[in-house]
Amino acid sequence: MKGRLIAIEPGPPIMAALVVEGRIEDLLIEPPADEEAPRIEEIHRVRVRRVLGSQGAALVKLAGGVDGYLREAPGVAEGDLALAEVTGFAERGKAVPLTARRLHRGRFAILTPLAEGVNVARAVKDREERARLCAIGEAALEGAKAGLILRSAAVGADEAEIRAEIEALMAREAALAAGGPPGRLAAAPDAAARALREWDAEDVIREPGAFDRLGLWDEIDRLRSPRVDLTGGGWMAVEPTAALIAVDVNTGGDLSNAAAARANLAAAADLPRQLRIRGLGGQIAVDFAPMRKTDRKAVESALRQALSTDPVRTTVAGWTPLGHLELSRKRERRETAPLTPDV
Repeated sequence: MKGRLIAIEPGPPIMAALVVEGRIEDLLIEPPADEEAPRIEEIHRVRVRRVLGSQGAALVKLAGGVDGYLREAPGVAEGDLALAEVTGFAERGKAVPLTARRLHRGRFAILTPLAEGVNVARAVKDREERARLCAIGEAALEGAKAGLILRSAAVGADEAEIRAEIEALMAREAALAAGGPPGRLAAAPDAAARALREWDAEDVIREPGAFDRLGLWDEIDRLRSPRVDLTGGGWMAVEPTAALIAVDVNTGGDLSNAAAARANLAAAADLPRQLRIRGLGGQIAVDFAPMRKTDRKAVESALRQALSTDPVRTTVAGWTPLGHLELSRKRERRETAPLTPDV
């Protein structure tokens, strides 16, 4: 399989994979239909229970009595109803993370109801195209008190198609602002919709048996194991614990002087992909194979390069006295439950 393609299994559960040169680069799996936990991008009307003034946040109640932690919520008071977007999956026993700065995402544009102005994605470098997209956005807003971010997918797209999507996003916001009782007001896109919105590919295969046809199940089945084989003969273990994600890099049977460097560089290059397809986030501690401090810069550079194209926000916190590299990764996906097709 050459190039980039999107494979979608209609399920249940719905699954979507971004396949690049025959390898899974991203994987989305729809949560079970009977799972009641709020999902990322859902928008709820919530009741403010307690204002945390020093944090610019509030503790809230979602419909059904679920606790939420609402960030970026200036001006709310106890007892108020507020619109809130789910931004992450709650850890066991913790409140659902929410933000008052809701967004409406499309393939070409993102509507920002609480931040006025028109911006174009930094990835769009051509000055004429940036000016064209900015003009389209300004015309579409027509003085509305909202903002837009024109995404890189809009480059070269037909103006009418971009305008139609923006109008749909604005209609969605207008419906939310109309008022009403607490509850879920807007559902999250499913795995297939997110994949088609976020991923660029030359082809889309959307049919029962798509993963079989492309031979993806073996790679997905390997997610059952913490072990990840690396190029050059090394391997790493990626293991979620109650406190953090522990990553241990090993040289395998290679006893040469360059073994640690090879294993560490290979691990750094593949770690973001492994975290992505495994749906892992939170605090991450990486125990690389023993190396000199002077070699850390190259390993960290390889990791940062791999993270530069990763859609999940990840911060490289730095090295610990014990020589571990610590990361902080946004929890915006459920941990992947390894699945195999029914037989």
